[in-house]
Amino acid sequence: MNRKSKVAFSTADDNRDLGFGSVVARESRQRLLNRDGSFNVTRGGFGFWPSLNLYHTLITTSWLKFFAVVTSSYLVLNAIFAVAYSLCGPEALNGGGTELGILRTFFFSIQTFATIGYGHINPVGLVANVIVTFESLFGLLWLALATGLVFARFSRPTAKIAFSERAVIAPYRGITAFEFRIANERKNQIIELEAKVLFSHFIEEKGMRTRRFDLLSLERSKVSFFPLNWTVVHPIDGASPLSGRSEDNLRALEAEFLILLTGIDETFSQTVHARSSYRWDEIEWNAKFGSMYNQPLNNSELTIDMRRLHVIEKLRGK
Repeated sequence: MNRKSKVAFSTADDNRDLGFGSVVARESRQRLLNRDGSFNVTRGGFGFWPSLNLYHTLITTSWLKFFAVVTSSYLVLNAIFAVAYSLCGPEALNGGGTELGILRTFFFSIQTFATIGYGHINPVGLVANVIVTFESLFGLLWLALATGLVFARFSRPTAKIAFSERAVIAPYRGITAFEFRIANERKNQIIELEAKVLFSHFIEEKGMRTRRFDLLSLERSKVSFFPLNWTVVHPIDGASPLSGRSEDNLRALEAEFLILLTGIDETFSQTVHARSSYRWDEIEWNAKFGSMYNQPLNNSELTIDMRRLHVIEKLRGK
């Protein structure tokens, strides 16, 4: 085998599993890609510190979990300093209202931590003032981190693209086609949106059952503008890997269609991504998508109804 053949063989072999790894591609019976774009592949065996990535977690987690972490850390830090003040004895803090014990030190800690400083409670003695010094520093650092995380979450460009709940096998120019529909859920504009669809299925190879990935050619793989919706179409012609396939055949192959969308967010001029997939049982056969458009009246603006993104119409006599 000459050098050129070796390079060609190596490149083809490396791309067979799309980065999932040959073992995962061969052995996994779960869907590789969830509908929300997350992967059904996990990594384990890392130590606690090497696997800890608090910044990435706080940037990508939901807003509810983010505020839960911020609130709990705020309360825990103030509780720790409140205990420290209490250990200094009742004479460490002068003044205050009717609150007694830990409540008094806790509210003083909040005033110090947030640099509010109402002034009706003040530290007395060296130890109490040293604790105030450290708490002021911690408060400034915590506020800077929390503010930075909130800003990063708001400014991080992400795509929020809605996928139709089901894909369809629909009539298309005298043949049939695999189709799914997408729409932008945000008011921002995505330009140069490109779609890539891969047909994942199991085959028998050298006496082993292994997963194969076929890139499906699309009627249109890229659109310059994405203001409304886009029905992505793969014509099932003689050259298509889906040619001659039936619903029972796709079930036997454990077929899954992996979707990758890449575009540019016009607001940030940065690339954004979206992923999803359809399994064989999420495909409607002999059907087509219903119209999403609202008919304009008196030269009014053309609009689409996002509630009709998932509407599918069965074809009669099929």
